[in-house]
Amino acid sequence: MEKDLKRFFKRDRFAEFLGIELLEAGEGYAKSRMQISKEHLNGIGTVHGGAIFTLADFTFAVASNSHGKVTVAINADISFMNAAKEGALIAEAREISRNHKLGTYTVEIKNDNGKLVAIFQGLAYIKKKEIECSK
Repeated sequence: MEKDLKRFFKRDRFAEFLGIELLEAGEGYAKSRMQISKEHLNGIGTVHGGAIFTLADFTFAVASNSHGKVTVAINADISFMNAAKEGALIAEAREISRNHKLGTYTVEIKNDNGKLVAIFQGLAYIKKKEIECSK
């Protein structure tokens, strides 16, 4: 399943544009990395909140789609704890609960020293359609 998910999420052009790399994927779990470059920085020299949110959202998407059914986010929330300026950010998504309609996920975003940068909560709606990993 991990290879299928990696192939499926290669189609995410925005994540690719930001340099997000899927490191691990399993049932209800995903881990991604984004190397910080000057393009990720905002006007005060810290990583833009939108870049951090996108890293978390991408990782959430992988974890929520890991059961083979297409999911779409219906709610997402992020809290920023510490600024990041350089190095890399690692996002780790974990499934909290899942039924036939909804899945709840938490994503922790840390810098490469393990310091917590942000916490993301996502709620996914589970569709009946199977994900197509072969294309």
